[in-house]
Amino acid sequence: DERRLATLSAWRETPFFTPRERAALAWTESLTLVSQTHAPDEDYELATAEFSPKEMVDLTVAITTINAWNRLAIGFRKMPQA
Repeated sequence: DERRLATLSAWRETPFFTPRERAALAWTESLTLVSQTHAPDEDYELATAEFSPKEMVDLTVAITTINAWNRLAIGFRKMPQA
C-alpha cells in the first residue's frame, strides 16, 4: 500500500514489513552496498531462513539485475522523463 511505499527507505524503523520482506530488504541492501557491507553472514542467514534455495537465486538475480540497470542509467546519464 501507499504507506509501505512511503516508508520503504526507513523499513528498519517501521512495523509495516513482514519478516520475509525484511529479510529480502536486508539482502538487497547488503548486495547493493557490497563494497561497504561485504554481504554479511547475518543477512545471508536471515534471507536463507525465509527463502528456499531457488528463491534465493531468483531474489539475488533480481537484485543484481536492477543494480546493473541503475549503473547503466547512471553511467549513460539517463534521467526519468518528465
